[in-house]
Amino acid sequence: MWDHLWTGARLATMTLGDAANDSPPYGAIEGAALAVAGGEIVWLGPEAELPGAAEDLAKAVHPCDGRWITPGLIDCHTHMVYGGDRAREFELRLEGASYEEIARAGGGIRSTVAQTRNADEDDLYAAALPRLRAFLAEGVTTIEIKSGYGLALEHELKMLRVARRLGGNHPVTVKTTFLGAHALPPEFDNRPEDYIDAVIAMMPEVAASGLADAVDAFCERIAFYPEQVARVFEAARAAGLPVKLHADQLSDLHGAALAARFGALSADHLEYTSVEGVRAMAASGAVAVLLPGAFYFLRETQLPPLAAFREAGVPIALASDCNPGSSPVTSLLLMLNMACTLFRMTPEEALAGITRNSARALGMAASHGTLEVGKAADLVLWDIDHPAQLAYAVGFNPCHQVMQDGKIVKGG
Repeated sequence: MWDHLWTGARLATMTLGDAANDSPPYGAIEGAALAVAGGEIVWLGPEAELPGAAEDLAKAVHPCDGRWITPGLIDCHTHMVYGGDRAREFELRLEGASYEEIARAGGGIRSTVAQTRNADEDDLYAAALPRLRAFLAEGVTTIEIKSGYGLALEHELKMLRVARRLGGNHPVTVKTTFLGAHALPPEFDNRPEDYIDAVIAMMPEVAASGLADAVDAFCERIAFYPEQVARVFEAARAAGLPVKLHADQLSDLHGAALAARFGALSADHLEYTSVEGVRAMAASGAVAVLLPGAFYFLRETQLPPLAAFREAGVPIALASDCNPGSSPVTSLLLMLNMACTLFRMTPEEALAGITRNSARALGMAASHGTLEVGKAADLVLWDIDHPAQLAYAVGFNPCHQVMQDGKIVKGG
């Protein structure tokens, strides 16, 4: 028998349909049923096509009463593990202080680095836990967590261990990313090449630890130049780790093209990406990860090239960018609304951005991101009348039930 069977459901499968067959929006199936066994989806389709009576097919039958079921939500870009916060800096900026003045006073990313270095693993875990719980309450079943506030091997590994511990203790799949090339630490002032050497020297131990699933870098004038990032990516390639990139957020340093050249899983931010960068991403298969929380919080005005991404067929994912400096966000549902209102994405594009395309951005498309037979049983049931409501309402959490890895972790 199946472990679980949902009946009377409406499924937003989020599968890519065949345009020639006029596939329904959201890959929707009305009047549907969905079955789970052994942690996988084993049957879905119109309820009328079930191969028998529901009570004879499954150990547990769950009437949905017309609720919608989507894939579990996926946040493919966060910096959730860090020490302290930067709320006072937020206040100072609104009072007129410049970013440079705050940085000279010991603020900015270096403030977070200092607080993260001073915190032990238990401190970092306790600080990250409320953030993680906020995501889980909204139906997030997979989340990426980066390092990048340690900027020394000891502290980068400490952050990655905390990320793994969060995943081990809670009903969520955690994918980890080594972001050693995030910023220049104070001990390497005016010596960026030496620090890149240090990051490269960290790579073999990071890889051997098994604590990192990928490698990231920040390619920007205030961080590292393309030539420096390329050296980090060569080291990642030698260590057998896939790469992704913070690219073209504040200027066009051709970061998208650099990510494409190294076969990156994704390039993220992308406000200033050129048409050439979009084409390079399309050719390589890289996912464009847009981060509306940072766009909003920093009051940016340069929109990502949505039309170019659509025309080129580049998959578009969304993420929270949860971090203390530019996106103190713990709601992926809010990112749906911001993507629609700020970037003019459609609700269907936005939902694909936190399911199907976010799975692809983490290299998990074969097992996650859509409702299909053989894929992981990560599901969310919603008290909504239409999937567009997930992007429409602000501060609204209609999450009714969550299944992660074949186990019901929220709701009856």
